[in-house]
Amino acid sequence: MPSTEQFICQPITPDKDALNTAHMSRGEPGLPARFTWRDDEYTVAEILASWKESGKCTHGSEMYLRKHWYEIRTVCGKVMKLYFERKARSTKQAKQRWWLYTITDAP
Repeated sequence: MPSTEQFICQPITPDKDALNTAHMSRGEPGLPARFTWRDDEYTVAEILASWKESGKCTHGSEMYLRKHWYEIRTVCGKVMKLYFERKARSTKQAKQRWWLYTITDAP
């Protein structure tokens, strides 16, 4: 039976001791090597793809980098799409920048 992608769009909690500093040296967010979602811990085994999403600036015609996307495979075999928001959604969520967008169970 083929695996199906499930829409999640919920925050994750990165393990602050397991950030990829190589990404940070390029001005990108430090992709967490480990994170928690719904009280379960996941470890990144492989980055399958990465891309960036831009949008128009609200104060002019410039383009603004909005999100950094990563498609990853976890150690347990799940494929997940994560994204990092460059600007927080609100002041209440100022520290919540990492989100789990979709998840596909291992075949």
